[in-house]
Amino acid sequence: MPPTDISRAINDLLFTPDLDLAEAVDRHFAPDYRQRTNGVWSDRAGFVRHMTRLRALVRGGHIEVHEELRDGPGYADRHTVTVLRDNGRTSRTEVYLFARMAPDGRFLRVEETTLLVDGHPDDGSLATIT
Repeated sequence: MPPTDISRAINDLLFTPDLDLAEAVDRHFAPDYRQRTNGVWSDRAGFVRHMTRLRALVRGGHIEVHEELRDGPGYADRHTVTVLRDNGRTSRTEVYLFARMAPDGRFLRVEETTLLVDGHPDDGSLATIT
């Protein structure tokens, strides 16, 4: 499989509800995956719990990648995620992401900062991959 990217990962995780979550996570994230979002670290188990919660709240949306760079195992991007929630609210969040890729092309570590562009303040964490 070719190396993953944020667009494929977000689409599989949040916007393809008929894809099994465990399969989506395995497809894009290494077994020892770790993530820091807005200063808070989580391991893969915490990430899966968060994705389970998000899948229950998200009814649709899309991702727009503005910039994307690869340099060996390094990966960086700036993207905006638009999310339609189960309560009918829509939010847009801009994400600045730096990552390290595993040798097999999956995300090994992600460090990101998010900025809610439009929407209710409570919806700010919905667009991130954590």
